[in-house]
Amino acid sequence: MKQKLFSFLAILLAGIVLAACGNSSTESDSEETGTANGGETTELNKDEKIIGDGSSTVFPILEIVNEEFNAEYGKAAEIGVSGTGAGFEKFIAGETDFQNASRGIKDEEKKALEDAGVEYTELQVGTDGLTVAVNMANDFATDLTFDELYKIYSGEAKTWKDVRSDFPDEEIKVYGPDQSHGTHDFFVEEVMNDEDVVGELIQDTNQVVNAVGSDDYAIGFFGYNYYLNNQETLKAISIQGPDNDSAVEPTEENVKSFEYPLSRPLYIYASNKSVKENESVKTFLEYTLEISQEAAEEAGYVGLDDEKLKEEQDKLNSIK
Repeated sequence: MKQKLFSFLAILLAGIVLAACGNSSTESDSEETGTANGGETTELNKDEKIIGDGSSTVFPILEIVNEEFNAEYGKAAEIGVSGTGAGFEKFIAGETDFQNASRGIKDEEKKALEDAGVEYTELQVGTDGLTVAVNMANDFATDLTFDELYKIYSGEAKTWKDVRSDFPDEEIKVYGPDQSHGTHDFFVEEVMNDEDVVGELIQDTNQVVNAVGSDDYAIGFFGYNYYLNNQETLKAISIQGPDNDSAVEPTEENVKSFEYPLSRPLYIYASNKSVKENESVKTFLEYTLEISQEAAEEAGYVGLDDEKLKEEQDKLNSIK
């Protein structure tokens, strides 16, 4: 009798252990597949790639998103940083599922996408304030007007004294990102009246930052994120635009309100075909918008307000 009771207890115990293992396995599988759309489980095909490229300004937001997405879903997107212009070339060629851009799409890019049969949807993921900065040792230039920026970046002003009479008679060293960047395009359109920038233009924005940080009389422009991460060597310049009564400092509040005259939206352009045919791309972009507010702020930008975020999510969900 005792032997039969022992055998029964052993079988019962084994059943409990197996049941516990089964529940653990189910929980693990759920964590690997991830969740989207308010907790609905989404299983992703591990063979589906998620490929993006484009703006180095937008990249810090996507880098944060990608890290969180990988932790949630066990896979990551492949995201290049060739610049807005070069990224659009790849997007037009159908080489990427989405394109990051620090400026709005140009008419010629729209035409090229139409000719290539690429349908797309524009999604805003944050707001940036293009920042003009000088070396921390510069104790005279605290604010500049659009006209003075034009003097500097057109080559009209050779020295700081040419910009403003009470500035020192020292040669200006002029830096900026090159034509592959949306930051360059935005500056040219907003400040230069579509005229070319005269100065040392560099593909790697980090090198622009380093150049300004190592020369007392240098000036450069880049995304607000680059300034925030290098405040020990850079001093941001307050800017007076055509619609400003006085110079406005690039701060989160001023960028969000667009009172700062060089505020700009940051975009992702999504391939409608990729969203419709690749569940992984769709889920990645849904996840991007879902955490975009936190990711933008963590990256040093300004997140969308709730109403604008809902608008962008509706645009993505409308792709059928």
